[in-house]
Amino acid sequence: MVPVSALKGQNIDKLLEMILLVSDVEDLQANPERLARGTVVEAHLDKAKGPVATLLVQNGTLRPGDVIAAGPVLGKIRAMVNDQGERLVEGLPSAAVEALGFSEVPTAGDAFEVFADEKSARAVVSDRVSDARTARLAQQMASRRVSLTALSDQAAEGELKELNLILKTDVQGSLEAILGSLEQLSQEEVQIRVLLSSPGEVTETDIDLATASGAVVIGFNTSMASGARRAAEAASVDVRNYDVIYKLLEDIQGAMEGLLEPELVEEPLGWAEVRAVFSIGNGAVAGCYVTEGKLQRNCRLRVHRGSQVVHDGDLDSLRRIKDGVKEVNAGYECGVGVSRFTGWQEGDRLEAFSMVMVRRTLNV
Repeated sequence: MVPVSALKGQNIDKLLEMILLVSDVEDLQANPERLARGTVVEAHLDKAKGPVATLLVQNGTLRPGDVIAAGPVLGKIRAMVNDQGERLVEGLPSAAVEALGFSEVPTAGDAFEVFADEKSARAVVSDRVSDARTARLAQQMASRRVSLTALSDQAAEGELKELNLILKTDVQGSLEAILGSLEQLSQEEVQIRVLLSSPGEVTETDIDLATASGAVVIGFNTSMASGARRAAEAASVDVRNYDVIYKLLEDIQGAMEGLLEPELVEEPLGWAEVRAVFSIGNGAVAGCYVTEGKLQRNCRLRVHRGSQVVHDGDLDSLRRIKDGVKEVNAGYECGVGVSRFTGWQEGDRLEAFSMVMVRRTLNV
């Protein structure tokens, strides 16, 4: 290891010396006379240039006109530039070049290789595309179609506790930032499954995968390939495109919260004090004064006596003077009857509340 600082220019010479030393000790060599091969470092879709990839040449020499296969993506190098934007006629081993001429945006991290002719490259790419497509579809469950707006309905029926996503972005950096943020949203009860994530435009293959897996296609600063939009409409696949990350995350979080089981919580209504107790047949009615909030007929009721709760049940009967009423507000007297409790005492305090279903939120 060599500690360096590019800002201060410290130890750059030592780093270069160490690279040369390691290459000598490990006998690291490259053959500039062979067909080039290496790794895709970065890739994105440029509105003017089309698919653009930054390639690290690890062996051989890369030249304009070379037929190249980067993973399942076929291309023919139309032009190459260096980090200064200068046009290149060749990329030697260890060179990083920005290349144009791909049929679609390759995936960062994929290996690339130059072939002698387009027929050989196309055969290899075709096999890779077929294998990748088969593997993706084979991993998924039975086909079902979903959209973000329909997820909550499925969750209410107990059909869905997992949010499947296909994520396509403009560049690898955006992809990593979004994936990192999505990991922070995952919870025990609802999980995000990113079935596919890569820079590039949304393709028909992505739509096929979404159809088979019930996934939502999320695009960030990207577009849809020709035919992909028609395929999405035909398969009822929800495709959403964003240009602001926080808006994307808000929608995903909202969809996840819709998958959580709603929570039954208490909603306070009011308090009353027992001023008198009246016997009626085999039962008893409490004459109360509402001190706070209100009492409602058929609400939940707790009877507090000192520090103890002596009854917890429903308020069955609520009367004002002689008439039955639906509710009594603070500052008024009323009669309270509970079918399963008759042991009223003067000074008891009544706590009225209702049970409501509340949509839960993610703890992020």
